[in-house]
Amino acid sequence: MKQGLLFLAAGALAFATAVAQAALSSVEVSDTAILENRLPQTLGEYGFFVDASGQVPAVGVVPYRLNVPLYSDGAEKLRFAYVPKGKQALADGEGLLQFPVGSALIKTFAFGEGEGRRLIETRLLLHRADGWVALPYRWNAEQTEARLALAGARVPVITPSGEELNYRIPNKNQCKECHGLNDEVTPLGPKARNLSAAWLEQMVAAKHLDAMPAGADVFSLWEARDQAEPAKAARAYLDVNCAHCHQPGATASNSGLDLRWEQGDPHPIGIFKRPVAAGRGAGGYEFSIVPGQPEDSILLYRMESIEPGVAMPELGKGTVDAEGVAAVRKWVAGMESER
Repeated sequence: MKQGLLFLAAGALAFATAVAQAALSSVEVSDTAILENRLPQTLGEYGFFVDASGQVPAVGVVPYRLNVPLYSDGAEKLRFAYVPKGKQALADGEGLLQFPVGSALIKTFAFGEGEGRRLIETRLLLHRADGWVALPYRWNAEQTEARLALAGARVPVITPSGEELNYRIPNKNQCKECHGLNDEVTPLGPKARNLSAAWLEQMVAAKHLDAMPAGADVFSLWEARDQAEPAKAARAYLDVNCAHCHQPGATASNSGLDLRWEQGDPHPIGIFKRPVAAGRGAGGYEFSIVPGQPEDSILLYRMESIEPGVAMPELGKGTVDAEGVAAVRKWVAGMESER
């Protein structure tokens, strides 16, 4: 609970600080850059930041964080949402906030701390008239600007655990592999269940959001996962890290797995579910999840691997998320074996 209160206080301070800093600047977001049918070559063309290298947002660009973040090799992620003046996002229960055309979701990935922190990439989701567009921007060595990286890139980094890694910036098409749902690009993160109620209240007060969602803060803070029910922590982790591909209409729907939080049937979640195509990715095991036996569960076998063709998720991961594995392992180990 103490961690949760500290986060709420920090979130409120970040929100107020961002508003105050932006108000002192003449920098404005370019709605034209977001909406027009072209691909701006630099991040600076959008005007999202008063100080880009310091990640200080401009007026209307609001910082936020997720209760349970997506694991990306331990990268620090700086998230921002922009809703154009005169428009509002719409609450939709505990699900994804419905952002109007002209909105942008901004996520910067960084490694290192203090003066040694380096911005690696900033990913944008732009809501244009014909749908969402996903674009990656790579930061230069001087940390002064990020340029469009349609072909992606590999950047050497040192992870928080001290591992040397060639971090992958996805190409434009790879963005669709995670953000693709029913053949359309869609946002993943800002679902009410994975957002702070305090942040959502501030969004409503600032008129960026039409109403307070009914299902805020369903997911416990990841930092406080040890105090949550094992099933809740593990299912929240799988929803955030796996369900964008493993659900009906997504890129891995043919697997038959549905790892969304709202899925209540144990079979599509993976319990005593055989793989659709048994290959080396199954590791010789029979079922995705064997209750009480994480060591015999394909889900854990693939989460613990970094071998191409075995590792899950396939993209955005070059290292094993030890915390995520531990949470899912604890959940599976505590299940009763019933068939």
